[in-house]
Amino acid sequence: MHDPATRSRNMAAIRGRDTKPELLIRKALHSAGLRYRLNVRDLPGKPDLVFPRYRAIIFVHGCFWHQHDCHLFHWPATRQDFWREKIGRNVINDERAANALLEAGWRSAIVWECALKGRTRADFPEAVQRLITWIKGDEQTITIRGG
Repeated sequence: MHDPATRSRNMAAIRGRDTKPELLIRKALHSAGLRYRLNVRDLPGKPDLVFPRYRAIIFVHGCFWHQHDCHLFHWPATRQDFWREKIGRNVINDERAANALLEAGWRSAIVWECALKGRTRADFPEAVQRLITWIKGDEQTITIRGG
């Protein structure tokens, strides 16, 4: 078993930004001519992509870290109390950020990891087109998830 210091270093190695799913979305939207800012710290939840011109933000959520109800999420068998508390906090923080952004007049999208990988992944060009249409439109929220 690892000591707490090793466990802490391992947790620190987990990416909070520039993840593969996020990079896929960024590249596709940039190729479509959309320009954005990354991880804007002064917005609630530090959205992954911010489109000030459209007053729209996108979160690219990992299914495990944000407790998505899909095949990519399962509770770890060890340290269950720790994980339930940690992931539960993430879910609460997500809800708070979404509400604060809505109150501040931002439109928000969530792209779930399962939409981009795994056995239920969505058709990527179709998912990107849905995002582009949403960004340029006036719909308040959109969620893109695996099938």
